[in-house]
Amino acid sequence: MNELPQVYQKYELLFTPHLISKLRDLRGEQWRELIDYLAARPETHPDALAFSMMMIRLDSCLTCEMDSYRAQRGCAMCARQAVLSFKGTDRQLIQRYQRAKRDITWHLKAAKSRLKTAV
Repeated sequence: MNELPQVYQKYELLFTPHLISKLRDLRGEQWRELIDYLAARPETHPDALAFSMMMIRLDSCLTCEMDSYRAQRGCAMCARQAVLSFKGTDRQLIQRYQRAKRDITWHLKAAKSRLKTAV
């Protein structure tokens, strides 16, 4: 059972892959191509997870609180604001995604290795 009060049940505190397509038209052509590629992937695909990790870092989702202004506005609005206010180029933003992709790959390999040694 969900123990949260009804008012808090709609809040998301971390960027999730189902929000990726909402960010499509916020930057240039390379960004749109990346979003189109990711939006066609399942939410559990490593590339979608990497994008979520990049957005969690960019949005500072780990410091979001349920009663904060950010949470009340919603994750989609917060992510939109973070992408729009990013001071770097699209290339720099995509490089952040590539870095998150490497991190996800490393974590998946490490998890797979732990599973092999556990058996």
